[in-house]
Amino acid sequence: MTDMYNTNLDKNDANFVPLTPLSFLKRSAEIYPHKTSIVHGDRIYNWEQTYKRSLQFASALSKHGIGKNDTVSILSFNTPEIYEAHYAVPMIGAVLNTINIRLDVETIAYILEHSEAKALITDTELSPTVKKKFRKIK
Repeated sequence: MTDMYNTNLDKNDANFVPLTPLSFLKRSAEIYPHKTSIVHGDRIYNWEQTYKRSLQFASALSKHGIGKNDTVSILSFNTPEIYEAHYAVPMIGAVLNTINIRLDVETIAYILEHSEAKALITDTELSPTVKKKFRKIK
């Protein structure tokens, strides 16, 4: 007995598209450009904006010499920027290393050294503290 639900269902262009985070973002921007993707306080972005912002972020990283297999560390609150980093960093073939903001400075320094981070991106609210405390460690 043949199962009618599994007949002629081989993968093809019409019924199968591998979905990675990057293809998900691009596809969402193409199919649902004006649908809401992020709401953060008063800031509301749609999929088209999120895709464009992620591309700009990736371009900025690339212009700063970040590329394939480089580690980009980020110390940030849960904001649209950290969400966009989850797309932007892989777009250029780099590796994203998100660091918990609750960790002590010595642990953060260890993580940065161990990961061989080529860049550290911090939330503007955390930048002065990070700079001050890292001066004390060195």
